[in-house]
Amino acid sequence: MTAPGLPPTRPLLGVTLIALAASCFASMDSTIRYLGGFMPVLIFFWARYAFQATVMGVWLAWRGGRRAFATTHPRFQFVRGALLAATSAMSFYGVQHMPVPEFTAINMLTPLLVIVLAGWWLHEKVTPVRWALVAGGFAGALIVIRPGSGLFGWAVVFPLAGAFTYASFQVLTRRLSGSESPYTTHFYTGLAGTALLTPVLLASPLDVGGILQAAPGWQLGLMALIGALGTTGHLLLILALGMAPTATLMPFVYLQIAVATGLGWLIFRQVPDFWAFVGMGVIAACGAAGAWLNMRGAAKPADPVAADTMAD
Repeated sequence: MTAPGLPPTRPLLGVTLIALAASCFASMDSTIRYLGGFMPVLIFFWARYAFQATVMGVWLAWRGGRRAFATTHPRFQFVRGALLAATSAMSFYGVQHMPVPEFTAINMLTPLLVIVLAGWWLHEKVTPVRWALVAGGFAGALIVIRPGSGLFGWAVVFPLAGAFTYASFQVLTRRLSGSESPYTTHFYTGLAGTALLTPVLLASPLDVGGILQAAPGWQLGLMALIGALGTTGHLLLILALGMAPTATLMPFVYLQIAVATGLGWLIFRQVPDFWAFVGMGVIAACGAAGAWLNMRGAAKPADPVAADTMAD
């Protein structure tokens, strides 16, 4: 394992890990869509964060004991976790109402929204080239959505809102992180999500115990798989960003769109039409270029958590 902050030395391995991370997230979204047809989304939404908190908590306790849980910004950890949980909510419910490839593509507007929010909140200079990329990315989203076509209707609110909350999460991380271990932060992300979702789950009219008891083993297995894919995907991302420059890795994040498209055909027999492919390509090209420019201009090494452009 390459520790965060060390000089990157293995770019090929980094690209491999980022590709695996993208595959994890696309697989998680497809699994979420499939399991949503058999089980209330709120149950495995909660389980996804509980899985991460449990696994990372055990791992930190084993690796560093109580010191591994130390954090200098507890409020930051909670707000960051809340933003990521909100992003996940958009994903978990959004993929129930629109195809995963189109959802994934629109959600990939995140790096472009980071440019806008960083300029507004952090007062970072936004060049004309960056504004052109932002405009191009939103044009690509409009091509995918095609307002007035009736293809997705109100459901497009989910990926658009998810991109905004995830961009806010990244800008907040960029501003306040630096003294936190990304592995400790990964634990608190799971803990914050679990803490927020537990009272919601308990207050819901769902008979959670009865539903889980009646669920066949394969549904429980898929629920565990969702948690494992989300947790593993982000760990792979952290490792990848310790092995290669961010500018090298970020374009490969957009493999998630390709994997989501392949799984959409394999599992749901859904294939985007020509214009959806065009829009996806525009979003991917503009987003990758924006991420590359953003990281190339960074004055300090990228934080493995802040550089994340893939949703939980």
